Amino acid sequence: MNPANPFASLREEMDKHVVGHDEVKTALLLGIISREHIYIEGPPGTAKTMLSEIVSKAAQLNFFFYQLHRDTRLSELVGDLTIVKEETELGERIKQDIVKGGILTSEICLLDDISRAPGESLNILLRILNERKFFNEPIPLLTAIATSNPTADEYYNEPLDPANLDRFILQVKALGISYGRKWDEAKKVIELYSERPFEEKIPKRVSKKLFDKSYKTLEKIHIPPDVQEGLANFATIMIEDFGLNETNSLISDRTFFVKALKLIRSHALLNERDVCSREDLDVLRYMTAFRVPPDVYEQMDNILRNIVQDKKKSQMTS
Repeated sequence: MNPANPFASLREEMDKHVVGHDEVKTALLLGIISREHIYIEGPPGTAKTMLSEIVSKAAQLNFFFYQLHRDTRLSELVGDLTIVKEETELGERIKQDIVKGGILTSEICLLDDISRAPGESLNILLRILNERKFFNEPIPLLTAIATSNPTADEYYNEPLDPANLDRFILQVKALGISYGRKWDEAKKVIELYSERPFEEKIPKRVSKKLFDKSYKTLEKIHIPPDVQEGLANFATIMIEDFGLNETNSLISDRTFFVKALKLIRSHALLNERDVCSREDLDVLRYMTAFRVPPDVYEQMDNILRNIVQDKKKSQMTS
């Protein structure tokens, strides 16, 4: 990134405090720019919470963290419920009111262990996230980040229902440094924390005005025909070559294409461009981590690389 790019300062701040986890860092920036929600699955210690806090502080955004559990009540997420008396023409009336808090007053919220939330609270929560309203009143939320441990026996964790998972447009699998065998990154972590203080303040790097301006700019980012063709080719490859259908994927026609175009624009904006290129199709990796079968996702790097290279080959022969 260009150092003059305002988004580069946020990335710089994340890199300063957290080694690796590049996909989580990129997803966070894309999520805030596009105002789409993010789902991150990874074992404890993969910096999911820390990176969210760093971005919030550096961007001066109100941050709310909550660890969901089997007995989570809606009031724990939206604020304190109160009983108030109200005088009407028909006499005194008692009604329920709320002192707003939690996700109703935050601009970024992190919902840890979302799959542990009871169904009733989860359904209302997801509706609030989807509509960005509470009782028809808009809330300031830009991005919700939901996290979950892997669905392995040692975590006693159940997978999030596919319909609920699909509310989170950006999806990332966060791998630990050691178990991911990233030994160079492990050495950098040891070096970093050998030198830095136990607590370090996060400086203010940008403000919410940056994201308000960027969001208004998104619709002006041009998507040329060759990028449109690349997105169409991706869908064709998924269905014709890998056999994806409604039983084994969450790639639905309108929703997927509309959201993909929004993220493609966001990726171009993140890199200070007002015209998209096929390189911006890389965002499709963040839309497919849990929407396609694992064996297909393992090949995503090659699939996207081939789509970009096809464009380069056609340019060379024309």
